[in-house]
Amino acid sequence: MTINQARQIIASGGDTALIPTSAWKQILTPEQYRILWKKGTERPFTGALLNNKQPGTYVTAGCRLPVFHSNHKFKSGTGWPSFWEVFNKDNIVLKKDWSWGMRRTEVLSKCGEHLGHVFDDGPDPTGLRYCINSEALAFIPEATPVSVDALKK
Repeated sequence: MTINQARQIIASGGDTALIPTSAWKQILTPEQYRILWKKGTERPFTGALLNNKQPGTYVTAGCRLPVFHSNHKFKSGTGWPSFWEVFNKDNIVLKKDWSWGMRRTEVLSKCGEHLGHVFDDGPDPTGLRYCINSEALAFIPEATPVSVDALKK
């Protein structure tokens, strides 16, 4: 499979399970690949999206699935982007994770990408804290509305 074919599958929302490891390694940065497909974690306070305050949608870095929205983001002080709610629950899978000698709940995209973990120490109204790696996400800013008057100038 060529990289262009893999990108077409992603863009069309096709079956990303058809994309081979070799293609993912070319599409993603080495750090994104390590986090998304090897269940890695970025160092705290290093992620590019940690302090992002722009309005918009967070999609997964590989499969490009919308998973979080800026309206649900909050500053948790943990060093990773944190959200109290999922934007599109159909795109998220929760899985028990017993690694590192502790019980956690892993957050994956529906195509299998490791995004981070969810904890029950978040703010109201959900009480949840989705602790997500910046490298696992891409940010799509909301379009700035253009007024008709601005177009006439």
